[in-house]
Amino acid sequence: MNMQSGASKVTADHVGRDAYLYVRQSSLHQVLEHTESTKRQYGLRQRAVALGWSEDRVVVIDADQGQSAAGGVERAGFQRLVGEVGMGQAGIVMGLEVSRLARNSTEWHRLLEICALTDTLILDEDGIYDPAHFNDRLLLGLKGTMSEAELHVLRSRLRGGVMNKARRGELKMPLPAGLVYDGVDRVVRDPDGEVQESIRVFFEMFRRTGTASATVRQFRAEELLVPTRLRGGPRKGEVVFRALEHTRALRILHNPRYAGAFVFGRTRTRPTPGGGTCRRQLVQEDWEVVIPQAHEGYISWEEYEDNLRLLRESSQAFGNDRRRSPPREGPALLQGLVVCGRCGLRMTVRYNVHRGVQVPTYVCQRMGIERGESPCQRVPGGEIDEAIGSLILEAVTPLTLEVALAVGDELRIRAEEVDGLRRQHVERARYEAELAERRYRRVDPDHRLVADTLEADWNHKLRTLVAARETYERQRKEDQGLLNEGRRAEILALATDFPRLWTDPSTPCREKKRMTRLVIEDVTLLRGAELTAHVRFRGGASRTLRLPLPRDVAELRRTDPAVVMRIDELLDDHTEEETASVLNAEGLQTGTEIPFNRQRVKWIRKAYNLRTRHQRLRADGLLTLEETAAELQVCTKTVKIWHAAGLLPAHAFNAKNQCLYEPPGPDRPTKHTWKGLSTDRKTSTPSTA
Repeated sequence: MNMQSGASKVTADHVGRDAYLYVRQSSLHQVLEHTESTKRQYGLRQRAVALGWSEDRVVVIDADQGQSAAGGVERAGFQRLVGEVGMGQAGIVMGLEVSRLARNSTEWHRLLEICALTDTLILDEDGIYDPAHFNDRLLLGLKGTMSEAELHVLRSRLRGGVMNKARRGELKMPLPAGLVYDGVDRVVRDPDGEVQESIRVFFEMFRRTGTASATVRQFRAEELLVPTRLRGGPRKGEVVFRALEHTRALRILHNPRYAGAFVFGRTRTRPTPGGGTCRRQLVQEDWEVVIPQAHEGYISWEEYEDNLRLLRESSQAFGNDRRRSPPREGPALLQGLVVCGRCGLRMTVRYNVHRGVQVPTYVCQRMGIERGESPCQRVPGGEIDEAIGSLILEAVTPLTLEVALAVGDELRIRAEEVDGLRRQHVERARYEAELAERRYRRVDPDHRLVADTLEADWNHKLRTLVAARETYERQRKEDQGLLNEGRRAEILALATDFPRLWTDPSTPCREKKRMTRLVIEDVTLLRGAELTAHVRFRGGASRTLRLPLPRDVAELRRTDPAVVMRIDELLDDHTEEETASVLNAEGLQTGTEIPFNRQRVKWIRKAYNLRTRHQRLRADGLLTLEETAAELQVCTKTVKIWHAAGLLPAHAFNAKNQCLYEPPGPDRPTKHTWKGLSTDRKTSTPSTA
């Protein structure tokens, strides 16, 4: 194949279409500083004119100024160029060099393919190329590959310099609030005392609570603020105080700079198909550089790792089924500590309400959920918790005085720390108010707009100062109420009686669980003919408890046998409705702890096969209405009249006042008695006019 010269490749068909000049610089800094490169790119228009295009047919595309061509970034100008070439509108595409058009092979070869299909030429400083010709296309492909390799080499050089400084711990990186660079670029604590105290109080509070959520709630309850360094905006780099949020608490706990460590390469960034980037957090083993004790921090490296371990145990996203969840508010004493004795997985807690009280049930259901089967074990936890509580009382009682004194000292130190932090917050508000006052007084009175603005700022700072003082005084009074001499005496009194502290209703369930975890590592439950609980203490000691199987729901709801006996006694002389009234008057209740009525007495009578009132009267020889009428040789109506007159004793056997009659004796009534009653009734009837 004969090689054509550059000018001979341009035909009338090419000149009949537009010439497109693509201009691009990789960054805004290059646009502003490297102006000579921009001039050279725009100068290619004269090359197009020299090849036969008129100036009005030369289209300049410079919409991508300041954007990289490395791929992963949507370039509107380049997309427009590709679209025009694909529509056959371009006769030639011009660029100072291949790297101006593309820095990755994908976009470059796509452009070459489209140019070859539409018979479009490509021009750079070295000459003119026809992508439809093999040799030209081969050369253009090599140039594109070299451009991509050049970018890789440049990045490797920059990355190598950064890594070299990072391995020495000298790479200057953005620092979190609480840490700053001094005059010689060493990392030191922020000289602001309020900032330092806020960070220290945060870690101390997390050490006490054990969870990030509890720390956030405690900060909110104490109305404390944490320092935050602004990452953008006109006040970039400035430290401001804000209310603590859960995400902010997690960022502080996960940041190793607070432990005095220099780290590099904690994340990995990859391009996404949409043109953006995604950042993925790496595990600590994959960090590129870790230098413990590189500078002063707020906690030790060991405490930092312990904090991460607590967060993993608290999180639903980490760990496995044997993880220990943090203590919650529910009454289940062994929540997060129970292990199934059959499959070895961690058992969860379910609650149901019995007699107005939450009762825990420990359930092993992980594999049951996975396989669609019944739970491995289900064990009611009321009796287990009571047995474990007694075991803890037995194990901890000798240490109660020391523990209580430590608790009292901890409360006092905690109150002093929080009070000092609030006092510093008031001092900062006072300083800002005084600073605003000085600015206002120094302003020229003739500059009314400036004076009005400074006066408004001064008033705002004064209101902030008043609010800070009010909050400080209110919280100080509350703390004094909690730590007065009476309260300390009460704590010391409880110290000598740990069972009273354990059974005190005011002791929160969460605190009982935390005390349990100080003593017990875990408890393995196995349900068989009896309930076996293997208790493993901290330090390696163990204890086995054997308990009877807990009663089922039917037994828990069963009426007290003494109440059943009382019902049996009352039915000898009372109807079911009268029996219910007597039981309620005596303060007795059903197995579900509700008052009695006729229907509930009837249910218990049937459940325990007790005789009815009718059966008891018949057994005593009493007669029915019909039997009594036959015995006296009168009609049933006469029997009712004689009963109403008190001549025939009878006993009611139901709420409808239906009766059974005592057998007539020697002085039984006769028909003459009926006539006498009839005469008396007639004489007693008033006459009518």
